[in-house]
Amino acid sequence: MPSNIGEGRGVRSVQRAFDILSLLSEDRRTLTIREVVDETGLAKTTALRLLQTLEHMGLLWATPKGFTAGPALWRWAHLARSAWELPAETVQLMRELGARHRETVNLYVPRDVRRICIAQQESPQPLRHVVRVGDELPLWAGASSKVLLIQAPERLLVRVARSSPYGEAHVATLRAWIGRAAHDGYAASHGEREPGLSAVAVPITGPVSSAGAASTVGTGSTVSTGSTVSTGSTGSTGGAVGGGGRAAVAALTLSGPTVRFTEDRVREFAADLREAAKRMSERGFDHPLT
Repeated sequence: MPSNIGEGRGVRSVQRAFDILSLLSEDRRTLTIREVVDETGLAKTTALRLLQTLEHMGLLWATPKGFTAGPALWRWAHLARSAWELPAETVQLMRELGARHRETVNLYVPRDVRRICIAQQESPQPLRHVVRVGDELPLWAGASSKVLLIQAPERLLVRVARSSPYGEAHVATLRAWIGRAAHDGYAASHGEREPGLSAVAVPITGPVSSAGAASTVGTGSTVSTGSTVSTGSTGSTGGAVGGGGRAAVAALTLSGPTVRFTEDRVREFAADLREAAKRMSERGFDHPLT
């Protein structure tokens, strides 16, 4: 019994410590004890004890103005960057897309009923769409969601639909969107999640085992079944590999204000995105979340 209590307290302490660290941001780089107490609801003695522990571990650093990020976080950030950083060729392809079209370029990977932005090349235009790297967005709408859900099993579509404002009835709409994306080889969206925002997305593919085993991303979120992803009339993004097919592992997206995403521009964006995605797929797309 005592060990269980200790374990429970330990988990709570870890959660509280991360709650404190999460208060740091680009806009607030220093924390006072008063701010920690006010925003976490912790007793002052508890907050002070946690702050001192985090400082001892190097995760925080005490200054005359308060506590700031410590050197241990820098070491962890370096490790995370080396593990999560995309290949230079992939980054360059995204930069070139952004320079040609002057719209924001994003890479998304699926995780359960959401998609995570793992890279971004921001548009240089004053009116633009920006998603921070690490942001999670829903899978129930948006161009990237449509290509990420190609080949998704019914149970995942139901869960995605239930997470939407429309409930389980949204499954029928998802099926229609996914079917069109699979046929065309790309997907477009106009104001589905945010009014005035449009996007065009294509799949980046990876090999599936010859046994056709489904790949999973996150907890209980099967996203592919091992059949080949189509790119519409321009051909496949990749044929059979070792007896298996290729499945969408990421989505390459251009996004911006709807007023700039005319029908002609959407087709132009799609063609260029497909070429870039083909090169990324052929190179081999590798990321910790895929």
